[in-house]
Amino acid sequence: MDPKLGISTQTLVSASGQQKGAKLPQYVAAISVTLGAFALGNVLAWTSPTQGELEGTLGTSDWSWVGALMALGAAVAVIPIGYLIDRIGRKYTMLGLVLPFTAGWALIAWAEDSAPMYMVGRFITGMMGGAFSLTAPVYTSEISEKEIRGTLGSYFQLMVTIGILFVYGLGSVLSVFTLSVVCGVVPLVFGAAFIFMPETPLYYLQKGKKDDAQASLQWFRGRNYDVGAELQEIQTSVDEAAAQRLSITQAFRTTEAKKGLMVAFGLMIFQQLSGVNAVIFYTTDIFRSAGSTLEASTATIIVGVIQAITTFISTLVVDRLGRRILLLISDFVMAICTLLLGVFFYLKDETTDDVSDLGWLPLTSVCLFIVVFSLGYGPIPWMMVGELFAPQIKGFASSFSCVLNWILAFIVTKFYSDLADSFGSYTTFWIFAVISGIGTVFVFFLVPETKGKTLDEIQKELGGSAPATSVANAESPKD
Repeated sequence: MDPKLGISTQTLVSASGQQKGAKLPQYVAAISVTLGAFALGNVLAWTSPTQGELEGTLGTSDWSWVGALMALGAAVAVIPIGYLIDRIGRKYTMLGLVLPFTAGWALIAWAEDSAPMYMVGRFITGMMGGAFSLTAPVYTSEISEKEIRGTLGSYFQLMVTIGILFVYGLGSVLSVFTLSVVCGVVPLVFGAAFIFMPETPLYYLQKGKKDDAQASLQWFRGRNYDVGAELQEIQTSVDEAAAQRLSITQAFRTTEAKKGLMVAFGLMIFQQLSGVNAVIFYTTDIFRSAGSTLEASTATIIVGVIQAITTFISTLVVDRLGRRILLLISDFVMAICTLLLGVFFYLKDETTDDVSDLGWLPLTSVCLFIVVFSLGYGPIPWMMVGELFAPQIKGFASSFSCVLNWILAFIVTKFYSDLADSFGSYTTFWIFAVISGIGTVFVFFLVPETKGKTLDEIQKELGGSAPATSVANAESPKD
């Protein structure tokens, strides 16, 4: 969806009884654009296989900054990227990320023992990866038909998990230098694949390029599909939005805007504070506590495989079961898992009880946690941010939601170890359990179901009274 207009082409034709478009071109485009998510997964996972070699060389303090600066870079990138995709287009904004992404990996690869070079490289790669967290979902939602919007939208998180698994696997056999070089090639592969994809028809119509919009929509829907009616619907929506304008302050005062922000921010908060980073951080310790003799690298690969497989399953069921039920199951089970992990670590660290017979408990808890996170709270918050907002606030609200997510990721990554050292790992797991319990209540009472609904229907459910496509487009601060 367009960050400002928010009109998604999948909302326009199916209700009118016309023929459905071809699905294959949409799948091809979605996979191509989410190669950027694969690259983001590489950035997220890089610190895991390299920690053993680099933490001793750089020192614990510098290493913590190397890990955390990635999320800070992502937070910094989101707002300007939201502006660029509306000015130069979704396609060229993403293609413009390729060379800086590769340059960031080059700094990391040739940093040797230089902590500042590692930090700068991580900040740059974090910026580029974070930019994809906004641009790829926007592009996917604008090219997708309603029937497969959820499936294609969940490809983003799926490719992130595959990118993580890719680095876990290679990191177990490659040096830091070689691994970094391989990761630096991935953005180039994205550029080579995505350069052949069209710009979205909605963006072309916003710029007055109707012929280009028609050609783009024809590519996404197939050569035998009559795009005339759908193209006219999109053009009408663009014209209506351009005819009226509201200040951004007025746009944010509506009931649906306030509730949409509350839902989006809540989903991002409960995703990052669910304890997923702590569970992954403790994976090796948990496997050892369960009596496993697996190498640390093998344990992380197992977790990566579980994430990737379960996220793939999510892509198959999200348009059938719906968003709400997956979020509810995810948060409730995560609360139980982190509660049990807290109990285990309390018995292990604070009592003299023999916990060897309870080795199955942490192992089961962490595997189940990863499964339900990957089914619900992993992919769905990113997907729903593109569905919740009306045209006049979509750009700002989506960007702010992404910024909040990455800032929380930075805080958790940078200060989690300090919290665990001060209060005990069991206390932190219990805190995560309480947060996930609150998140379950939040989803039950406040999060709407968006499966199979148009933008207008979602806005009405959030409290709006007027059709979303007839609401004015907001002025940006620069207008």
